[in-house]
Amino acid sequence: MSQFAAQRPELAVHRLYDLARTALIKIFVHPYATVCELYCAGGLEAERWEESQIGHYIGIDESSSGINERREAWDSIRKVYTTDFFNLDICTDDVGSHLQDRMNLADMVCCLQHLQLCLETEDKARKLLHNVSSLLKPGGYFFGIVPDSSTIWAKYQKNVEAYHNRSGSLKHGIVPSCIRSECYMITFEIEEEKFPLFGKKYQLKFAGDTSAETHCLVHFPSLIRLAREAGLEYVEIQNLTEFFDDNRAQFAGMLMSSGLNLVDTRGRPLPRSFDVLSLYTTFIFQKPKPDAALPLMTPVIPEVTYNNDEADWMEEEIYIEPEPLSGLGKITEQKGILGPGPPELRFPEAL
Repeated sequence: MSQFAAQRPELAVHRLYDLARTALIKIFVHPYATVCELYCAGGLEAERWEESQIGHYIGIDESSSGINERREAWDSIRKVYTTDFFNLDICTDDVGSHLQDRMNLADMVCCLQHLQLCLETEDKARKLLHNVSSLLKPGGYFFGIVPDSSTIWAKYQKNVEAYHNRSGSLKHGIVPSCIRSECYMITFEIEEEKFPLFGKKYQLKFAGDTSAETHCLVHFPSLIRLAREAGLEYVEIQNLTEFFDDNRAQFAGMLMSSGLNLVDTRGRPLPRSFDVLSLYTTFIFQKPKPDAALPLMTPVIPEVTYNNDEADWMEEEIYIEPEPLSGLGKITEQKGILGPGPPELRFPEAL
């Protein structure tokens, strides 16, 4: 049995993800902020927000039982910030009818889990982003963590390519449906080599977990396009491995003090930790102030008609590259076709 297995891999994997969420909050949230957390029932503990010295917390979740449990648990804790909880589906309901006088007041809206489920259809994604924009004050940020479809899809395509190379004589059109590693298994519900803009589902099961979770791949250009329609400007999408490198001082200390064997003696993630981190990416959008000029770095995604029966849509799209801001590299140099991901897994060209 490997050393990783002996240390309960399910604990290490989930703890690693939880540390990434905590690091993002520590870096991003400022004192006295009004914070809205989406899918809060399984979110961070009250003490984590206390450490950030926020002024007001708004929790939103579609689960009535989850909201009630969260409210009861937090009411029993002495806190320096005030709280409100709302039971609604952020992807289908209108937040204005529920929050009313709390619209346009949040300094930041965060979604640290389940965002990918809101991108199952374009209508859900559009409703989510319009609701987020309605919650944010001008200048406020929408940020969080989401599976990195660039890495996941690139891993899957490598699997498909290797399968075809080994089985060239087998029946055409049959492709493998899963990705396996020491830490996890990803299984796509439909065996196909194309990536639709919405609704591409897969099952993610970490080693030691009793059941798998259902997710949807996130098509980042579509997310950016819909966000801009809702009045949210793209700021950054960054794989967690790069997020770790950029914030090593805080992140490495948290990993080393976690009590789990996640980093080497120099504070760098072990290969298995790096592999798990690479499955996720941070995202940041901003609701611009009325008098602020639109940032030039936001990609302009043209309307394109896709025909999955004729050819791979990734070869048919046209990308109009904006002029980058000073100090920032071109988006084609920073990101892959579907998002960031480790350099060795990035697509060579952006949309």
